[in-house]
Amino acid sequence: MPPPEPMPGYGTLLRRGYGSLAEAARGCGDCGWELARRTWAENAHLGWAEVLLCGLCALGWTALRCACSRCIFRPFGEWCNLQPKDAAKMPESAWKLLFYTLSWSYGTYLLFFTDYPFFHDPPSVFYGWKQGMEVPRDIAVAYLLQGSFYGHSLYATAYMDTWRKDSVVMLLHHVVTLTLIASSYAFRYHNVGILVLFLHDISDVQLEFTKLNVYFKHRGGVYHRLNDVISNVGCLTFSISWFWFRLYWFPLKVLYATCYSSLQSVPNIPFYFFFNALLLILTLMNIYWFLYIVLFVAKVLMGQMQEVNDVREYDVEDTGKSARARKREAGIQLPKALKEGLHLRNGLVKDKRL
Repeated sequence: MPPPEPMPGYGTLLRRGYGSLAEAARGCGDCGWELARRTWAENAHLGWAEVLLCGLCALGWTALRCACSRCIFRPFGEWCNLQPKDAAKMPESAWKLLFYTLSWSYGTYLLFFTDYPFFHDPPSVFYGWKQGMEVPRDIAVAYLLQGSFYGHSLYATAYMDTWRKDSVVMLLHHVVTLTLIASSYAFRYHNVGILVLFLHDISDVQLEFTKLNVYFKHRGGVYHRLNDVISNVGCLTFSISWFWFRLYWFPLKVLYATCYSSLQSVPNIPFYFFFNALLLILTLMNIYWFLYIVLFVAKVLMGQMQEVNDVREYDVEDTGKSARARKREAGIQLPKALKEGLHLRNGLVKDKRL
């Protein structure tokens, strides 16, 4: 096994990554559906039993979330006497914080408390790759948990979560992530998959923890300064970690390994363009959400926002006014619920007053 390779800079990533992509494109004279079908048949190893198990676990996540919300999160919100709008959104953040804390902790264990060298030596994710190689049990468990959770998240985003300005992009993100998880498992690219999940989960932990403190700073009709301070600090650390993990480490560790190092270790690696295209889409979505962070910081600096809040969420009162204004301008027929200024809880219009 070669010694660990120093992490490259952005310039090296762009130069070597583009060079590898261009060289692979020039050498792919017979690329097409027939080659893709043949490559899938020869290299993909994903049984129906594994798909069924993942589907059952996705249903289990949905049932567990409903049970936790009904028996734990909502009663706790009522006991704390949260404001109605905060009490409606608190169970979602509490559930996501619970899962992402567990998943990121498990990813941390795999990358820093075992013999896997993937974080400190990302090119090693492709060392010893073989068609149909066995997936280590500890990594297979992580894949089962993450794959089933993102299967659950597709349903949850559309029918359980608060509907936000980026919810359509969030649905696309879940589709891309679930496709990456399933296909990377089938083609035995599980090593790089663990690295991708670890670099993304930490931001979700900080986001949901910060949102919970935003919901809890006004409870029982009293302002709680400690929760306000924690939410402000959490917002700062979330912004830094998003850039550091998703826009700095993710391209330089993951994209460098998949675009360049993969071809050095496995010259004819299957579905090279497919996986890198999905990872590049994931990078673009990370940049898209980082623009929301920049927007939030800009509003704070210009005095347009006095306290921490999620700029992706629709304001109930403003939503009704702006929607009616757009109706007058464009002549669009709006649902009755929007006319009354109700909150869009998800993709379907529901009569749920906050």
